[in-house]
Amino acid sequence: MLILAIETSCDETAAAVLQTAGANIKLLSSEVASQIKLHAKTFGVVPEVAARAHIESIIPIITQSLKNAKVRLTEVDALAVTVGPGLAPSLLVGTDTAKALAFALRIPIIAVNHIEAHIYSPFLKTPRYKLPTTHLVFPAVSLVVSGGHTEIFLVKDWLAYKKLGRTLDDAAGECFDKTARLLGLPYPGGPAISKLARSGKPVIDFPRPLLKADNFNFSFSGLKTAVLYYLRDNSPLPPLTHSTSSGRKLRRNEGALWKANIAASVQAAIVDVLVKKTLAATKKYRAKTVLLGGGVAANHMLRIELENASRKSKINFLAAAPEYSTDNAAMIGLVGYLYARKRRFTPLPRMTARANWEI
Repeated sequence: MLILAIETSCDETAAAVLQTAGANIKLLSSEVASQIKLHAKTFGVVPEVAARAHIESIIPIITQSLKNAKVRLTEVDALAVTVGPGLAPSLLVGTDTAKALAFALRIPIIAVNHIEAHIYSPFLKTPRYKLPTTHLVFPAVSLVVSGGHTEIFLVKDWLAYKKLGRTLDDAAGECFDKTARLLGLPYPGGPAISKLARSGKPVIDFPRPLLKADNFNFSFSGLKTAVLYYLRDNSPLPPLTHSTSSGRKLRRNEGALWKANIAASVQAAIVDVLVKKTLAATKKYRAKTVLLGGGVAANHMLRIELENASRKSKINFLAAAPEYSTDNAAMIGLVGYLYARKRRFTPLPRMTARANWEI
């Protein structure tokens, strides 16, 4: 089966082509048109601006994906498309494009939940891979952590889930972005914080909200507020007693180290909460595997700490490769295939964008 997948949930226009047979998957192409530079001007995604960029990129990115896969559009057997959750204007571009193609080609279409795709993103390999058998992986605990979502799921089997916890306010990625903005760092904030944290130390004891709560929910708005108050109440530099060039250089160096320590401390607080909550869930539900997906899964400290904690508990650990952590269509195609092999297609009249769609 040849599957063409489309993803436009936020600010990445993506398309991919997968060739499937049984448990064997071959990723023929995966193309992404990023809007990072466009949204860096406003330090965040403006939905209407994102949608216009999707309109400009959607056909060229599909064309490029088919070309790189060496596949003609008429050879495609099924379409998979993200219909939610996400930004409604962005989702409409991908959903309507996929519906038009499915109608014109007279092929089945699968509506894919974006978060569900992140759950399975750790299984994506390039260029080919084989889906593992159920008893080797499941039950698993999946941590999906991105700019807009921070959730923990119990994955009982392929396409069988139970949500264990979610963020009650800001997602971890939002906390990274907002902290970066407070520190004057560029957008997107997550990679900027991670890079700066390498030259600092986690010496500031920022709060770990809900860490000791008897549930698997998260809350990161209080951490962001703690950073705001810390910046307000603490000065990065001692008074300058002389105005020589060496004195000014010393102040700049101290100011840079102060920011790096804040970045390292914020990152440590976020990672600490994510890791301990996830491992608590694996213990309660006797999981065999920890799955890590979503944009923040690319954070080096999170990957290392969660892998070490998992292995210490003798639990398998699978994280999405960096190129499949952020939004992409390859993971959409994988989930589309999981539904297609069960013949669970979506009727065209029911295909519509669902901005708040929850698993």
